[in-house]
Amino acid sequence: MLTKEQRNGIFLLLLLIVILQTVYFYVDGSSEDIKVDEEALPAYTNEIDSLRRAELEERKPKIYPFNPNFINDHKGSVLGMSNEEIDRLLAYRMKNKWINSAQQFQDITLVSDSLLNEISPYFKFPEWLRNPERTIKRVYTSESQAKTFTEKQDLNKVSVQEIQKINGIGKVLSERIIRYRNSKIGGFASDVELFDVYGLSPEVIKAITNQFTVKTPRIINKIDLNLATIDELVTIPHIGYDLAHNILEERQLREGYKTIDELEKVIDLPANKIKIIELYLHIEKENR
Repeated sequence: MLTKEQRNGIFLLLLLIVILQTVYFYVDGSSEDIKVDEEALPAYTNEIDSLRRAELEERKPKIYPFNPNFINDHKGSVLGMSNEEIDRLLAYRMKNKWINSAQQFQDITLVSDSLLNEISPYFKFPEWLRNPERTIKRVYTSESQAKTFTEKQDLNKVSVQEIQKINGIGKVLSERIIRYRNSKIGGFASDVELFDVYGLSPEVIKAITNQFTVKTPRIINKIDLNLATIDELVTIPHIGYDLAHNILEERQLREGYKTIDELEKVIDLPANKIKIIELYLHIEKENR
């Protein structure tokens, strides 16, 4: 004999069967065919292809300005050069010769016109090659001799009040000068460091140096420009890693600097900071 729970289970099962049969006979389970707009389909396809091409283009290695003299196997391959073209370039460089133009690059490597047109806009040659006559306008003013060197007071010993006596210098600027001086152990190394004091115009600096000058300069351990590493160069004010790289690249192209003044030809070196940078550099005689 069935228990009450078993009878209830059988009843629910029969009820479920009846419901399913009713749904099967009275509900239309067929689905309508999906309509496709045949005219719009090509436009959608083109849009998808366009997005796919854009994504592939985005994945391509980006090219930044570079000196073609330093192309290696990997760089040449990325640029689309063949192994033979890369080998011709490397063989030429092994002779310690330098490429100085896009046309010379093609003459040496024999790359196609199409590849040259594609990569030559990214060539970065030193400024002294692109414009040998380039001259840098310095912003430093000459020191009018209102006082002789003997008569001038030592800039490393004057007070805020004494500097304030200069026409055009108030409390703010005079305190800024002293604060800059105190930030350097030993004070100013040269009058040109006044150009590093924010807010001083060349005219005001000229007025200051008419009355004061550095007589007890701080000692700077200078770095040999022809032996300096990037890590050493970046310790110098106004030289970051990019500029340090340009300085070393120029040094390699010149096979060493002959004079400090040749720094003027370095790409991106700030013309109004050259004299300050030069305070930290020297060239050993045996390296000249």
